[in-house]
Amino acid sequence: MIVDDAAELLSQADFFDICDEQELTMLGFAGDRQHFSAGDVIYRGGTEPQGASVLVRGTVLVEHQGAEASKAYRLTEPGSVISPTSLIIAKPRPVTFTAETECELIFVPRSAFLKLAKQSPSLAQRAAERIQRDLGQYMHALEPLRKKMVRSAD
Repeated sequence: MIVDDAAELLSQADFFDICDEQELTMLGFAGDRQHFSAGDVIYRGGTEPQGASVLVRGTVLVEHQGAEASKAYRLTEPGSVISPTSLIIAKPRPVTFTAETECELIFVPRSAFLKLAKQSPSLAQRAAERIQRDLGQYMHALEPLRKKMVRSAD
């Protein structure tokens, strides 16, 4: 893969907007362009992801499992990031991502991101702030559901 092409694609991805041009170039160099046919599992829930993927083209079906199960949805927007927290946290996720159409993604390994974060404490700080902000928004979105659950328990 051409490094500048990968860096440009990463620069358009939501989570990677925390990176400067040099960091994007380094992650683009470490990244791996992947192709999936319709029906291929990109990431199976319950396994530990080794990094994050950025959708270049195609449609990805997202299915949550277990306590977080909800209606499946699709990622279609180029630049959508699959599992950005996996760049920092090595933990299985209860969600399966499947190529619904032919898909192209850029996979960024956790090891490459963490190595870069160790070399650039400001990147590590920006990543932590971004994840904290995203989790805060997620928790805020769940608040109405929590209130309904409390009322039904009364």
